[in-house]
Amino acid sequence: MTTTYIHNDFLLQNETAKKLYHTYAKCLPIIDYHNHLDAKEIYLNSQLNTISQAWLSDDHYLWRAMRSNGIDEYFITGQATEFEKFQCWCECVPYLIGNPLYVWSHLELKRYFEIDTLIQPENVHVLWQNCNAQLAQPDFKIRQIIERSNVDILCTTDSPLSDLKYHQLLAQSNFSSKVLPTFRSDDVSQVENEYKFKDIVNQLSLKCDQPIKNFSDYLAALSQRVEFFHQQGCRLSDLGLKKVHFTQSTPHELETAFSKVLSLSSLTQKQTKQLESAIFLHLGKIYHQYGWTMQLHIGVHTNVNTRRFNQVGAGTGFSVMNDEPIVENVCLLLDQLDQKNALPQTILYSLNPKDFEPLACILGAFQNTDHQSNSTKTQNTTGVSKIQLGPAWWFNDHRDGMEKQLKTLANLGSLSRFIGMLTDSRNVFSLSRHEYFRRVLCNLIGDWVEKGEMPNDETLLKNTIENICYHNAKAYFRF
Repeated sequence: MTTTYIHNDFLLQNETAKKLYHTYAKCLPIIDYHNHLDAKEIYLNSQLNTISQAWLSDDHYLWRAMRSNGIDEYFITGQATEFEKFQCWCECVPYLIGNPLYVWSHLELKRYFEIDTLIQPENVHVLWQNCNAQLAQPDFKIRQIIERSNVDILCTTDSPLSDLKYHQLLAQSNFSSKVLPTFRSDDVSQVENEYKFKDIVNQLSLKCDQPIKNFSDYLAALSQRVEFFHQQGCRLSDLGLKKVHFTQSTPHELETAFSKVLSLSSLTQKQTKQLESAIFLHLGKIYHQYGWTMQLHIGVHTNVNTRRFNQVGAGTGFSVMNDEPIVENVCLLLDQLDQKNALPQTILYSLNPKDFEPLACILGAFQNTDHQSNSTKTQNTTGVSKIQLGPAWWFNDHRDGMEKQLKTLANLGSLSRFIGMLTDSRNVFSLSRHEYFRRVLCNLIGDWVEKGEMPNDETLLKNTIENICYHNAKAYFRF
């Protein structure tokens, strides 16, 4: 007898879990505080033409899985038709049992298209026709999909050089979901390539309409951009730290190093680290002044396959977990800011799950409510659980990874203060991953209750689930 795969109690393996999910978690709004959707596409209310465009046009998760199943690059990032790419994806899916992509794909079909058909080669034409027919309907435009997903707030990821035009237009529109920018500082913080960084300096100078003749000018320009982002509703920054380091410097050393950038002279490794450390500290202080939250995404070793990088470019599925030690330098970076009472709210993510426990320990060393802040921008720049362990991210974004992150935080921190899940995705249908997370969360806590490891107290359970799924993030970010 065949049963529906994505059913009402999917992933809920005990009665307490079912009650927690259906009573408390299911209908809560979504705060997706780290997302890669395009504000322009949201404002224009774009409409996808095919299910292949939704799933396969820009998702390196799926591309990696297709390569693992022997699919030629022509049918992944090449010039094959959208139907051919979708057909190849359907050929792969039956071999992905246990992979979150298997679950997510079927969950998206169920929630947005009301389709229970399994993804497999013999169903290609049925799925293609059914999905595409629905995508052509008015209620499948991107804004309608976001609203159907019950999104309260969605934070995009934006270059410091962005004019945020479409965020401004969205703020003036009648769109019910709030779309806010995030200050993604990688380009303005990374000095490894002098030519690329000099180009960023030039662009920043034009954007700020002021010359950048020295390092002090550069920091002033960064402050100006943060002020601009803040005026547009931004309350989060983000930085991808491929390697975590901290190196002390003097003002003279920084000006000397920056002058070499302007003249396109080669920097020493020490000078590169000094500039990057100084930029990090400057931005951290500014974030604190504005009451922002600083996100640090740690541990990506990028583009490890040179041949493939040359063929298809960066960000196409050839990055891996880094296993370098991070603890000492993460502590140094946070401590430098904390010594000046200038440590902003911070979310620490690691791509390598070996770092979950060390990062969870670091949280406890820097927690404080900071009510005596000298901030001129906000009355209270930080609240409870000021430093957060980020949710399971990228290669950890599956049930095992989520449970490990939740258990680590429960063991070493304060789980009930956790700010919940995000999608980190360019696929609007990925918003259903909040449901996936909520089911995993409810199942885990339900299991603890039924084993007698947690009280079966209605108020305690209600508050715990609702806070993690929504209320903690709402209070923490103060949007």
